[in-house]
Amino acid sequence: MSEMKIDILTLFPDTVHAVLHESIIGRAAQKGAVEIDCVQIRDFTENKQCQVDDYPYGGGWGCVMMAQPLKSCLDHVMAAAQGRNSRVIYLSPQGERFTQDTARRLQRDYDHLVLVCGHYEGVDERFIEACVDEEISLGDFVLTGGEIAAMAVADAVCRLVPGVLSDEQCYIGESHWDGLLEYPQYTRPELWEGREVPQILLGGDHEKVDKWRRREQFRRTKEKRPDLFESFVPEDKDDRKLYEEIKKESGRIALTEPVSCRAATADDIPAIMRIVDDARGSLKKRGVDQWQGPYPQPENFLFDIGRGECYVILHGDEIAAFFTLSTRDEPSYDAITDGRWTEGIDSAVLHRGAVAAKYRGSGMAQKMMRFVDERALALGLRCIRTDTHRKNKAMQRLLRESGYRYRGNLQVFVEPGHDTARQAYEKIIKVRK
Repeated sequence: MSEMKIDILTLFPDTVHAVLHESIIGRAAQKGAVEIDCVQIRDFTENKQCQVDDYPYGGGWGCVMMAQPLKSCLDHVMAAAQGRNSRVIYLSPQGERFTQDTARRLQRDYDHLVLVCGHYEGVDERFIEACVDEEISLGDFVLTGGEIAAMAVADAVCRLVPGVLSDEQCYIGESHWDGLLEYPQYTRPELWEGREVPQILLGGDHEKVDKWRRREQFRRTKEKRPDLFESFVPEDKDDRKLYEEIKKESGRIALTEPVSCRAATADDIPAIMRIVDDARGSLKKRGVDQWQGPYPQPENFLFDIGRGECYVILHGDEIAAFFTLSTRDEPSYDAITDGRWTEGIDSAVLHRGAVAAKYRGSGMAQKMMRFVDERALALGLRCIRTDTHRKNKAMQRLLRESGYRYRGNLQVFVEPGHDTARQAYEKIIKVRK
């Protein structure tokens, strides 16, 4: 006996059968995990014309399906399902809205479902009163018949039956399983029409991938279904932390325009300095003694621009971030302590980079780091070195997430009177063939 038997009472059994006996559900039926039968209601009429409907009492448009053929059809399928825990469901726009929780309840509590497909102007109310256990609706709209709704319910329930899908993980992480939407999915190629697969999915660190996917579930639900997000109740401390983080990020800008990178020009200096001022204020609030004096000044960026080493990141036409990637020697890097750089490899140095305040938390910083990689590779270099203030935890986290490794400590004397201690990081870019 199959795990789940579904009888669909319909005037169009061939159409329903053709859909539900294809693909995953069809294969599950072939191997006996589920059993789906489509029963022709018209076969159970008691007149020669095989009539299943008639005009409504009291007048009105259209016709109403008669109770007798429906009841006789139901009696037939119930007799064949003796010993099963059955549930008779009428697909109706007046029913409770169908959800993933409904599908889980029906799969968990019953091993026999009878899905009754109405047509015309509906069915005789007396059949509903006498025979139907519950009414289900796909949503607040009206279809010409119940067949589409019945197929949707049958599909959603059957895929939860053990043996239908290859593994329960196939549905546990999907939309609505625990009240959240599913994370985004990607496949080959890595670059399609200028759009990249997120780098974290390419690194092979499954723990990081799992964390990223969970964060994306929260972010997507907040953006696309705020009603679900507001009603979601986190059950563990990690989810509670993520929930609060995403709530705080809700006011941040979404990257809806193309993001690009180009060499900076002197005309970009005002926009770059506005980002510097934003970053200076943010660092001060976080107790980071960096960029708290006059450095960096426009002259620093003009020098970088003159050497072709300063780049701006654009969101559409707006400058959202900047960075400098230099091939010049950095004397302070020679005095690294408590560690060492990778030997025998030429490198570029990343410094003077920041993201505009309105773009923090939008993913712009991660895109900036990918552009840094691209620029280094364009220079024929696979090694990038950089430093950051020992208290700049946000930058340290970004570097680690971007594939950089802590290599030791430095003293950087660019801001007299301020903390000179820096942490050194290095990344060896893996080139994919």
